[in-house]
Amino acid sequence: MSVFTLIIEGIGLGCLLCIFCAIGIRSGAVGMVFLYDRKVQERAVKLGLTTEETIRKRGRLFRTLGLSGYLLYVMICVYGINHARGFPAGFLQCFVILSVMNLIDRFLIDEYWVGHTGDWVIPGTEDLRPYISAAEKKRKWLMGTAGMPVIAAVLSGIMTLILK
Repeated sequence: MSVFTLIIEGIGLGCLLCIFCAIGIRSGAVGMVFLYDRKVQERAVKLGLTTEETIRKRGRLFRTLGLSGYLLYVMICVYGINHARGFPAGFLQCFVILSVMNLIDRFLIDEYWVGHTGDWVIPGTEDLRPYISAAEKKRKWLMGTAGMPVIAAVLSGIMTLILK
């Protein structure tokens, strides 16, 4: 399997993430307020833009559909399209695809889309910007960097057992 193919598959996964986000903010950024800091969520509720229950439901839905969709996409690419077999091949392919998606999330979505466009601004919360603080960015980089090999290892471990 070529690295180029894996990068293209990772870009596809990043595009899937962008589509989920675009759907989430189609009626305004408040639709994805569950991704924001607690202070922003509280302000949105106080302003009557949403409710705590709606925030919880949308967050659960996004995590359930998003996470399962991303993992299914990775599994289809690695094991269905690329026909990976064994732990090392599966791990490497999962890791590359997930890492490319992580870079798209950090640079394109967090840094550019959220940080430099008005698409993610929730009216009445502008004083709480930047929506992704420096501390949160560090946490996301750490979790993404450390999390991708863990997720790749779990996925490839499960598939190695299933495909024996």
